[in-house]
Amino acid sequence: MVTHADIDAANARALELLGAADPVVVDVRTAGEVLPGYRPNLILTSGAPMPWSEYVGGQRDALIGAAQFEGLAASREEAIEGFESGDIEVGSCHDHGAVGSLAGVYSASMPVFVVENRATGAHGYCNFYEGKEPRRLNYGCYDEGVHERLLHVNRVLAPVVGEAIRRTGGVALKPLISRALRMGDEVHSRNAAASMLFSRELLPAFLDQVATDRDGVTETATHLAENDYFFLRLSMAAAKATADSIIGLENSTVVSAMAFSCQGFAIRVAGTGTQWFTGPPPVHEGRLFAGHTEDEITWMGGESPITETIGLGGFAQACALSLQEYQGGSPEVMIERNKEMYGITVGENPDYRIPLFAFRGTPTGIDVRKVLATSVLPVMDVGLAGRDGGQIGAGVIRAPRECFESAASGFEAQYGIAL
Repeated sequence: MVTHADIDAANARALELLGAADPVVVDVRTAGEVLPGYRPNLILTSGAPMPWSEYVGGQRDALIGAAQFEGLAASREEAIEGFESGDIEVGSCHDHGAVGSLAGVYSASMPVFVVENRATGAHGYCNFYEGKEPRRLNYGCYDEGVHERLLHVNRVLAPVVGEAIRRTGGVALKPLISRALRMGDEVHSRNAAASMLFSRELLPAFLDQVATDRDGVTETATHLAENDYFFLRLSMAAAKATADSIIGLENSTVVSAMAFSCQGFAIRVAGTGTQWFTGPPPVHEGRLFAGHTEDEITWMGGESPITETIGLGGFAQACALSLQEYQGGSPEVMIERNKEMYGITVGENPDYRIPLFAFRGTPTGIDVRKVLATSVLPVMDVGLAGRDGGQIGAGVIRAPRECFESAASGFEAQYGIAL
């Protein structure tokens, strides 16, 4: 019979594994080359797996756009027919070792960062940032401009970055993230310092590459310099490679993933493996860009909360007080929100620290039991999507309680102990 002492011991082990992770970006390859179980006709998207018929709004539009981009369909109508017949398949990013931002769509030719957790050998993958244009495929938009920007990533940016990473022998991400937290990032909604630090790591390799690809290196270096969000995809892949180390950890009630789709929010728990526990859409508050209103906000997916799962993002919000200008709120609210997270986690991260809290480690290892006991819900920093596509603002969300209640029931069914 499993006891709460057994759960405590398992959760301590989960915290140890999360803290010991050593994520290193080692390559850039296409999704079709490296994602486990990938097939040429497969399009991945964010959230717990669903049949095609349940995808609506911007997430549905992103899937359709990805199918067109990949050449699986010549038109929107043909793409829809392909999904309906099963000729084009839909899959969940997490089931293939990947995580996706917002709608999170992947197609076979899209380049992905390959991040290895050298402490365990696990890998995490995330595709490239499209650029700061509000209309992006991961925000449910697909037109000629989106198509050309995606091609530019495939043909110019990804090859140059991939070659630079290989020339360096891999870039350790934990030291960059740790330093970025001390420089004003939380590496979810603010990545300015981390993006700069990553560019600096690649600079010697870029200089070596100039002799053979001056134009490509110039364009890529400019892209990195102009896009503060570039590093988000690396922090997501690093978080995935870290969090996957606790999947299947017997007796543990620590959350191993958080994600949402157009239909609702979902979590995974270490001790129950890859099973998803679902609930309604998250509760949100935020700041909208000029010209937009609350009634435009729509949910089209998101797996960037994998960063919060390992003690970053909203769980390091006090590192990035400048976010108040971007996503609303106040320094006082952000600080208190961050402190709340210590009450629902197993412990503190040994390497990710918050200067404002006298370098206390970030709260790490969300415990289902503590969420239910305190009624404090995990907080996440996110971008806000509009019903007509594109980003219309930014803010914070909280995971719905229903996911944790469902997880407690699932844990009890498996282990015979009430949480």
